[in-house]
Amino acid sequence: MVTENWIKYGFWLAGLANIGGVLVFSKGFTNAALTQGDPIVMSRFGLLMIIVWGLAYIAMAKTALQNRWIVAVFALEKLVYVVVWLLWIVSHYRGLAGLYSQDLLAGIFFSIYGLNDLAFMLFFILVFRQASQPGKG
Repeated sequence: MVTENWIKYGFWLAGLANIGGVLVFSKGFTNAALTQGDPIVMSRFGLLMIIVWGLAYIAMAKTALQNRWIVAVFALEKLVYVVVWLLWIVSHYRGLAGLYSQDLLAGIFFSIYGLNDLAFMLFFILVFRQASQPGKG
């Protein structure tokens, strides 16, 4: 069982990872290699929406246990990004070295973003399960 403080910090961390990750790896929305690497998911609009999700995580930090179904939506959203990342890795792994040579941050981002989303998906599932216990939410 995770304490409410750990849950709050986990939601803050998830939010800051989304917001900071986008701003750093996209170089403030100017990294063309990142958007070229996946023009649909990592378009400027897509990157902006990742920041919006991050803001939603932060907004839920104090009330996650009382809002388990929103937490379930967060877990589902992360699952979508994990699946999209796995599909991207399978179809682009041979070109990953070229992406690294084009832009180091873009190469690192595409190598790890799905693992980050997997970790937070598992965190959200854990919080959902805890909130689903009798007397929690």
